Amino acid sequence: MKSTQFTEHQIIAMLKQHEQGVKAVDIARSNGISDKTFYRYKSKYGGMDVKELKRIKELEAENAKLKRMYTDLALLNDVLKDVIEKKL
Repeated sequence: MKSTQFTEHQIIAMLKQHEQGVKAVDIARSNGISDKTFYRYKSKYGGMDVKELKRIKELEAENAKLKRMYTDLALLNDVLKDVIEKKL
């Protein structure tokens, strides 16, 4: 997936401008993006502030860590089952 040229903070600032009454077309034109991109940002980040975005990023990182831990334990469990079956 292509990375955006804007940080999440910049995107939220664009959305705040839209909430203040600036037209989406004008915001998109001034930032060099298409209307479609602006509305995609709006669907993904709409209604968030910086604190909520930071918390979501922390939760996503924690979730990824827990998934890796689960995968490691599942593999270890399979290996131990194979060892036990070979002994019997």
